[in-house]
Amino acid sequence: QVQLVESGGGLVQPGGSLRLSCAASGSIFSIYGMGWYRQAPGKKRVLVASITRGGSTNYADSVKGRFTISRNNAKNTVYLQMNGLKPDDTAVYYCNKNPTPWDYWGQGTQVTVSS
Repeated sequence: QVQLVESGGGLVQPGGSLRLSCAASGSIFSIYGMGWYRQAPGKKRVLVASITRGGSTNYADSVKGRFTISRNNAKNTVYLQMNGLKPDDTAVYYCNKNPTPWDYWGQGTQVTVSS
């Protein structure tokens, strides 16, 4: 059974940066596309960035040019570098398989952008 552990969130001022990490275990990580999702208070969870097993990336329009997703298959880890953070980026961030997420979701990591 897959386990996903997200980390790296925190409180940051507008314009700041954070790097999120997601460690996956219990599955053959390298064969799957992965994604970073986020859920803001009172809103549905949405996909913000994805990376195929071959390394091709895609981004939601709201984060394009500011966020960068990457992966290290040897470490079973996927990353999200977030620059130019805005208050609208405030959310709990999760990683999961993409497309078709596993039923299991980790606890996520809280990102709060505020002055």
